[in-house]
Amino acid sequence: MNKQLLLGAEFLIFFVVLPVSFAWNYSIWIKAGLALAGLGYIIARLVKDPTKPLKWFNSYPWKSFLKRISLQFVIIAMVTTLFVLWKAPASLFCVPKSDPQLFISILGVYTFLSVWPQELIYRTYFFSRFEALFPNKKVLIFVNAVIFSLAHIFFRNTLVSVLTFIGGLLFAYTYLKTRSTLLVSIEHAIYGNWLFTVGMGDMLAFPGMDACAA
Repeated sequence: MNKQLLLGAEFLIFFVVLPVSFAWNYSIWIKAGLALAGLGYIIARLVKDPTKPLKWFNSYPWKSFLKRISLQFVIIAMVTTLFVLWKAPASLFCVPKSDPQLFISILGVYTFLSVWPQELIYRTYFFSRFEALFPNKKVLIFVNAVIFSLAHIFFRNTLVSVLTFIGGLLFAYTYLKTRSTLLVSIEHAIYGNWLFTVGMGDMLAFPGMDACAA
């Protein structure tokens, strides 16, 4: 069978069929098993990849990276703070103020059990395996953002879909520029943890929002 067809089928299975299936109503244990099996397959693929996309010790462009995401973070922080003040002022910084221990726990869990696997799948694996399918870089970034948003369809939340699409654009651009799982994971963790910190957790179906109940 043509290699492009095989790649296309693999792309559809991992980035369309499987994420959409998680929005269906069936056993959470089956969903967890499928997710873990998929992650295991992807890690095995990445480890065997002769181009070595999993390079943790490298000469990273720290200066330009930090300059760019600092500017982006200031903009994101301003916009989201104003948004929370408009939509739910009582939620502004509610969790860190009302339950610091829960706040720290969720930041750690989110960073290591959500951000890192997502970046392995949606940036490192996607780019190393499927970049050749999208020779136009703008199309590549757009497709990556679309499938990253689709990965969150199980939340059934329009705001989540919009924010993950925007995040997908930013993260895809970072990975394309740096080819670093580490840097794009740092960026993802900063923005994602900020959304919970500023008080958007309830809007985005994050856990632990009972502390902010009116």
